[in-house]
Amino acid sequence: MHVAGRIEDYALIGDMQTAALIGRDGSVDWHCLPRFDSHAVFASLLGTEEHGFWRVGPQSNGDEPPKAARRRYRGDSLILESEWDTPRGTVRVIDFMPPREQHAPQLVRIVEGVSGRVPMRSALRMRFSYGWVVPWVQQIEGRTVAVAGPDSVWLDTEADTYGKDLTTYSDFTIAPGERVAFTISWQASHKSPPAEPDPESALEATADFWREWVDHCTYHGPYREAVVRSLITLKALTYAPTGGIVAAPTTSLPECIGGMRNWDYRFTWLRDAAITLSSLLRTGYHQEALAWREWLLRAVAGDPENLQIMYGIAGERELGEAELNWLPGYEDSTPVRIGNGAAGQLQLDVYGEVTEALHLAHMTGLARNDYASLLQLKLIGYLEDHWDEPDEGIWEVRGPRRHFVHSKVMAWVAVDRTVKLIESGDVDGPLERWRDLRDEIHRDVCEKGYDKERNTFTQSYGSRELDASLLLIPQMGFLPPDDKRVIGTVEAIQRELSTEDGFVLRYPTSQLDGDNVDGLQGEEGAFLACSFWLADDLAMIGRVEEARKLFEKLLSLRNDLGLLAEEWDSKLQRQVGNFPQAFSHVPLIDTALRLTASGAYGG
Repeated sequence: MHVAGRIEDYALIGDMQTAALIGRDGSVDWHCLPRFDSHAVFASLLGTEEHGFWRVGPQSNGDEPPKAARRRYRGDSLILESEWDTPRGTVRVIDFMPPREQHAPQLVRIVEGVSGRVPMRSALRMRFSYGWVVPWVQQIEGRTVAVAGPDSVWLDTEADTYGKDLTTYSDFTIAPGERVAFTISWQASHKSPPAEPDPESALEATADFWREWVDHCTYHGPYREAVVRSLITLKALTYAPTGGIVAAPTTSLPECIGGMRNWDYRFTWLRDAAITLSSLLRTGYHQEALAWREWLLRAVAGDPENLQIMYGIAGERELGEAELNWLPGYEDSTPVRIGNGAAGQLQLDVYGEVTEALHLAHMTGLARNDYASLLQLKLIGYLEDHWDEPDEGIWEVRGPRRHFVHSKVMAWVAVDRTVKLIESGDVDGPLERWRDLRDEIHRDVCEKGYDKERNTFTQSYGSRELDASLLLIPQMGFLPPDDKRVIGTVEAIQRELSTEDGFVLRYPTSQLDGDNVDGLQGEEGAFLACSFWLADDLAMIGRVEEARKLFEKLLSLRNDLGLLAEEWDSKLQRQVGNFPQAFSHVPLIDTALRLTASGAYGG
């Protein structure tokens, strides 16, 4: 009986429109078709075998399928190679998804004999609608097709197949040099069958795609392996038709094992815009940065005063949240949620992040877009009247609104960057009035969000709690790194929000002030993005060697394939949260670039 592995046991493959997670036992346990945010066809990651999986690996007489002895990505690509050593020989399975052009989405699995003669099995159990619907499976001209409602999935293989227990099996023996391929293709059920695949040609084309794409990377520093793998992961999380980047390809992987902090991350967060643009531009990926900016402008178009914190991958605004009560959750972590109700929250920091993204694009010479400049002016016009309101803040808390310091800082960023745009002469605007507004916000934060006794900024006005988002104060230019208030804040966060192993919590989940700021029960792991921010700040305040050690410790948390989830559970010593997480890989790139520029790296 197959059970879901640890979160870090999974590998990612994808085609820049959707993705799949594959465990060490060769089982595809999560796969949504045809888009990242579509219903899952394989959902055993959040349930059991009954909710859909596709395992290809050596046959086993035991209850648990054997795990691969070795696995790796083929060079700098998203082609996964897993190898099993068995008493009868060694076998390799090559898994990939060809980047899509006009063809249907495909997941290709090629079994290759290495030594000996190894008995193999493919077990394919398709369950549509997140494991809820058992499809109608039939044979059509030698092809196996599963149909349910609007969806159909086609299996193509030269191996013999048979059905048993609502599962499609194939048993065969592989010898050295032999290759047996399996491909599943999605097609809308009302359309003609998808074209029969050519797995070997698709493999060659996929290898060529990644080789050419990675060649554009301009970073050649000491952390190149980690940076390139993170860039490949960001590319894999990009929805190619629109340029939007999902936060993660999964939903409801828990921030605390067995807890309720389980969210759907298959959407595009505006706050990722600035740091993602920065990472892409600084590593040579101007085309991706341009596509990301164009997505941003389309998503915001028509209603810039009512920014949502997140949108669908094509810019959709309706992301209604629901619970799937038939799924028991990853390691009994319930509820399993789809959609995200936080999309309707007021988060004033988003105005700063969008403006910062547009500013970065302008400063780095990305092709000018007049609407982008007009949008900036409209955003500041809104902030002028609303910056001093309480909101839900960067972490999407579901408790009462507060005057979060980070939100005010980012409001200052929005005004500051727009003032600079006007000063450059590229647009006209009320320069003096907005200079005064910038100064007013700055004074307000320094007076109401700063604890003089402890020499630290605080999570919100009137609170004594800290928040890791305060680490962005020097990075956003709100105060210089050598300001005593910045240094005091960094040191306070190290004291009060660091785990035993030196990583950083977003904020205390049990508050000194008497209530949980996020309105939720339970704890969560150390937030990896915040831990990278701490490394950045340490470097900025001159503690460069300490920054390097923290960064390299963070790199050691990556799984064997270089992937990171959202958080790290220091007690359980394992990754938690949705996986892989763009918001972990982007700051990894930025910190690597900062440390490389400072010369702070090991031999």
